[in-house]
Amino acid sequence: MRILVVEDDFVSRLVMQKMLSVYGNCDVAVNGKEAVEAFSLAYIENNQYDLICLDIMMPEMDGKEALSIIRQKEKEWNIPPKNEVKIIMVTALDTPKDVVGTFYNGGCSSYLVKPITKEKIIKSIKDLSLI
Repeated sequence: MRILVVEDDFVSRLVMQKMLSVYGNCDVAVNGKEAVEAFSLAYIENNQYDLICLDIMMPEMDGKEALSIIRQKEKEWNIPPKNEVKIIMVTALDTPKDVVGTFYNGGCSSYLVKPITKEKIIKSIKDLSLI
């Protein structure tokens, strides 16, 4: 499995990378702009990501904007919904507005509230049929 962890906090990024690296190749990005660039490059190189763990609150470009751009690119590239990259939004925000905005309206595959534990992330990955 190819995984992209997008998190601006160094410690959180390192912890998620360690938890997920046992399931596949795990790249990292520090903001939404880097995430979109990594996603696009992977597509161009025909080496797409299977999973993106995307923090919502980040500098330069937040996770909501990155999610929207990634889903738009998939439409432009005629990627059918069943083949879209699975995106787990990771955030400290758990208000109904944030959940609805990213999960239902934004097109993410799953939503996890920090702190992230190994059990939470593994359950989400299993629920998405990636392991």
